[in-house]
Amino acid sequence: MRIAGAALNQIPFDWTHNLRVIREAIEQAKAAGVELLCLPELCLTGYGCEDLFLSGWLPEQALVHLQQVRPWTEGICVVVGLPVRLQHRTYNTAAVLRDGQILGFAAKQFLANDGVHYEPRFFHPWPAGETTTVTWEGEEWTLGDMIFEHQGVKFGFEICEDAWRPDNIRPACRLQGRVDLIVNPSASHFAMSKTDLRYQLVLRASRNFNCTYLYANLLGNEAGRITYDGEILVARNGHLLQRNQLMSFKEVDLEYADVDFTVPLEPVALDAIDPLPAPDEYRELNQALSLALFDYMRKARSRGFVLSLSGGADSCLCAVSVAEMVRLGTTELGTAEFMRRSGCFTAEEIEAIAGPVAPAPDQSMPGPKDASLTDPDQQQRAINKQLTRRLLTCAYQGTVNSSDDTFNSAKELADSIGAVFYNWEIDQEVTGYVGKIQHALNRELSWKTDDLALQNIQARVRAPAIWLLANVQNCLLITTSNRSEASVGYCTMDGDTAGSISPIGGVDKDFVKKWLVWAQTELGYPALSHVNNLQPTAELRPLEEKQTDERDLMPYVLLNRIERLAFYNRLSPQQVLATLMQEESATDPELLKTYVKRFYSLWSRNQWKRERYAPSFHLDDYNVDPRSWLRFPILSGGYTEELSKL
Repeated sequence: MRIAGAALNQIPFDWTHNLRVIREAIEQAKAAGVELLCLPELCLTGYGCEDLFLSGWLPEQALVHLQQVRPWTEGICVVVGLPVRLQHRTYNTAAVLRDGQILGFAAKQFLANDGVHYEPRFFHPWPAGETTTVTWEGEEWTLGDMIFEHQGVKFGFEICEDAWRPDNIRPACRLQGRVDLIVNPSASHFAMSKTDLRYQLVLRASRNFNCTYLYANLLGNEAGRITYDGEILVARNGHLLQRNQLMSFKEVDLEYADVDFTVPLEPVALDAIDPLPAPDEYRELNQALSLALFDYMRKARSRGFVLSLSGGADSCLCAVSVAEMVRLGTTELGTAEFMRRSGCFTAEEIEAIAGPVAPAPDQSMPGPKDASLTDPDQQQRAINKQLTRRLLTCAYQGTVNSSDDTFNSAKELADSIGAVFYNWEIDQEVTGYVGKIQHALNRELSWKTDDLALQNIQARVRAPAIWLLANVQNCLLITTSNRSEASVGYCTMDGDTAGSISPIGGVDKDFVKKWLVWAQTELGYPALSHVNNLQPTAELRPLEEKQTDERDLMPYVLLNRIERLAFYNRLSPQQVLATLMQEESATDPELLKTYVKRFYSLWSRNQWKRERYAPSFHLDDYNVDPRSWLRFPILSGGYTEELSKL
């Protein structure tokens, strides 16, 4: 039997879009001779509908719209994910359709309730071994813990989280010996290196339960914060049969494998499972950021991005990510299709830049010919710079405290990627606001008495102009805070935090710095040499003070370690300090104690800032966003007793 998984890029309760993509996947599968097709978890509604799953109307409409899928399944068996609501409870199900008929609904038994997932808020787990019925306009179908059969092949289900439970309780343990195939429609979020865990999970399941295992994940930035890598895996008895390239820019990524289910499976040793090369986290981050930005831009119906480009590490990473969005997108889709899908270009612009016919992705791209560019790669790079210029506008907003180093860093990077670059100063606005307050208070503000206030007003004054530019151009304003800054509130609310989207809010500063070094050499951005030779600095104090982030806070490596121990490992301040003293034996214990106290004090007093950050992408195995991964009280005891014991 030819079995397939299709990764789909969906949008929450966008019925027109979601049904169109589902139909495209089914048509592609039929054209490829696929006999059984698995589509991702909740692909009909989208996974990220949140509290709408608790409504009566959304599951009802999902069942209504499922009827449109039925005629498309003539000659093929298709798995479609959707919510079903029965007796005021919503269940996460996978409908099985064949030849225009609904064969039944498999229901998810274990719900994800950690990290970014809060499924028990929306769904009820289905009890193992039980079934019930679903009725709609005179028709009746079975729902629950079910086994299906197609062309003599018996198959059962694990739906995403079902597969992440121990082998002795997961659905597969009850399916062993009863089915030939386990199908897993998933909505498994992206995190760096997570693909390795998922790969091992699928291969081990196919070995441990002596079966063929078919896995299909959602694709893209579906609802704003979470990105799905679109992984498709087919494994048989511990061996990989098919695996796709992750993070596709396509709306449908279909992969299939031919499986001879008549051949009996022999026991396989655990060490015989096919290994997977270690993931390259720098490349993973690049692909995830690029796809997340592309989907966010087009699904928000914006015309591109605006960025206050300071020349520092964070803003430079954001700028490169937009350029990489263009490069990776055009490489896979072709120039014309990338432009069309982005929603930012007219038909005339597409034809002028990409040519009248969209090329295949593996061909050189047509377009305006520059006589000096005879190499197809050079031509494509020139086209990509044109596209980046349309999609990214940058501004350097300097003050008397800004340096030539950061200006040169910003300008050369913007010029090298093709972005629009503006340069203006904000000293007049800063002076105006400071003068108003000095007049009101009848005293002069000075760095000795008003240090933080004088720093913050510079960052805040930058916000109105860059917001205005974004509004005028109907663009998304990028804010550049990273996870390390978010943890300790090292940012100015309504200043450098102003923006529509915070792409790197889930990435720590040390990783940002290392990524930029990698991007300079591996991705070919020589203009990053400027920022890679600078110490991170806010440039808000007078230049002679030589302000740096780590002097204000602590070494970023230590900040990140404290953060992880505190909130990923969930240790107390005393436990964190004890761990650091073992790991950093060469560092003065009193200095470590100072850093631990500083971290927890800053963390506690700045939760209100984390509540107000622009939405950020979940990219690592944890983040500090209270609306996705880590909840913390705005008002608290601030670890007063715990820190005093240090």
